[in-house]
Amino acid sequence: MIEVGESSILQVSHPRFRPNYEPSKRRLTWPNGAIAISYSGDEPDQLRGEQHDTVWIDELSKFKYPKDTWDNMEFGLRIGPNPQVVITTTPRPIPIIKNLIDDPDIKDVRGNSYENIDNLSEKYINRVIKKYEGTRLGRQEIHGYILEDNPDALWTRKIIENNRRNKAPQLIRVAIAVDPQATDNIMSSETGIIGGGLSEDRHVWILEDATVKGSPDKWGNAAVTAYHKILADRIVGEVNNGGDMVEYVIRSIEANISYRSVRASRGKYTRAEPVSALYEQGKVHHVGSFPDLEDQLCEWVPGGKSPDRLDALVWLIYELMPDMLEDAFVVEGRSAGKRATAEQDW
Repeated sequence: MIEVGESSILQVSHPRFRPNYEPSKRRLTWPNGAIAISYSGDEPDQLRGEQHDTVWIDELSKFKYPKDTWDNMEFGLRIGPNPQVVITTTPRPIPIIKNLIDDPDIKDVRGNSYENIDNLSEKYINRVIKKYEGTRLGRQEIHGYILEDNPDALWTRKIIENNRRNKAPQLIRVAIAVDPQATDNIMSSETGIIGGGLSEDRHVWILEDATVKGSPDKWGNAAVTAYHKILADRIVGEVNNGGDMVEYVIRSIEANISYRSVRASRGKYTRAEPVSALYEQGKVHHVGSFPDLEDQLCEWVPGGKSPDRLDALVWLIYELMPDMLEDAFVVEGRSAGKRATAEQDW
């Protein structure tokens, strides 16, 4: 919003009215004395006690805590005769976006990518707009429509929303799962990196989505960083595509890290079904919001693009709940159909 890209505040400001930016203070100050402070959707409590007359929120639907951030912001929107807020966001079908659109005090202005086509690169038009035109995702990303649940997907947004929590309890096991990309080029998928833990009541708590696109060194460092961030006990990595590459990459970054390889013996949909059933039973909770992961869960159907985040989530939950291993995949040479116990695994 402030620095990056041709449309950022610093880039579009007239030289004579360019604000002074102090990153350490998260503050912009204009020549006329107007001041703006930046805040993060990952830390809604930053907004407590603040007051303001104008707010710009970018990508509200991507915030980790969108409702808490909105509520704290609105409590402080109380200065001047006409306090206002403008939101620029992809219209993901989450409750706060739907509620805002239905609010009579909110003016809903929609635009599609074709209205901005003259400012887009030819490569972007050919690779992204033409690729997704006519698809469900294209209706959201190109045309700005709010999508309802895909009836062929294993997850629904309502179930994920009902199980969402702001904080996890004490966890007895914590892990990171890595679903590596097979190649590293412009057409490659991302490397799914999902972290979470298991509580004593055998509920799973999703804590981290560190998924990245890039070289093995990049995703290896992202996985190790996430491992330490959530104090994980182990990293698990799929070897179907990458062979022993995942372990090699992880150990080249940190040699003594706890690591295990897993190999699929069933298709993605078959592996994912029992995990989606746990969501339906209210046993998997997202701590905060993970927009890209949740989009993939609620949109992926067999035959679609390889679901990197979904795959990593599945490996994570199987690792945390070893009694679900039966017939799901092979772990360290064990045959499919043999059940590994918690004592064996941990």
